[in-house]
Amino acid sequence: MAIQIQNLDLQEQEQLDQLKHFWRKWGNLIVWGLIAALGAVAAWNGWQYWQRKQGVQAAALYAELERAVVDGELPRAEQALGDIRAQSGGTLYAAQGALLAASVLKEKNKVAEAKAALAWVADKGSDEGLRAIARLRLASILMDEKAYDEAGKQLSASFPPAFVALAADRRGDLYVLQGRRFDAVTEYGKAYQGLDPNDRYRLLVGMKLGALGVDPDVRRVSPSGAAS
Repeated sequence: MAIQIQNLDLQEQEQLDQLKHFWRKWGNLIVWGLIAALGAVAAWNGWQYWQRKQGVQAAALYAELERAVVDGELPRAEQALGDIRAQSGGTLYAAQGALLAASVLKEKNKVAEAKAALAWVADKGSDEGLRAIARLRLASILMDEKAYDEAGKQLSASFPPAFVALAADRRGDLYVLQGRRFDAVTEYGKAYQGLDPNDRYRLLVGMKLGALGVDPDVRRVSPSGAAS
């Protein structure tokens, strides 16, 4: 009986030594891995909370911006825009608010401020569609100012598929202003071919081609972009 107890003690001691060896080798790694995992969970929960909080806050600021616009209080609208950009700049509300504010600012002849708001959306907006809208609107203002090179830079950016035809139409407008008839025809042609046949805007593009002496329903654009 004593021998069995002694053997059992030896086995337990051997197991204990193996456990100690294992822990010395892998213990820190396991602990830090567990800490990292728990930290990741905490961070995710924190991120979710932050996102919800940001969404609520951004919605409130956007509502304030809308009220200021409706009331015609431009200084309050500018303040609301500054707040939403500073506090919730990564949200859709911020980009939408900047587009709304830019329209009002332009109407009130505060063109520099309107351009700044549009440039911010074009560079920092979280949605590619809103960035595209900002670029197109900013290009129009720059064209009005005869800042053709700057307008061209805005229109040379990458546009999502839904805006490719509109960007081509705007480039056509730019080339007309620059006296580049062939390039204008090419871009208008791209726009005409890219727009839905039932889209009323396509009729306007067709009229632009007609004004340049081109029948839009006869002319085609080759894959290389050259007129044919």
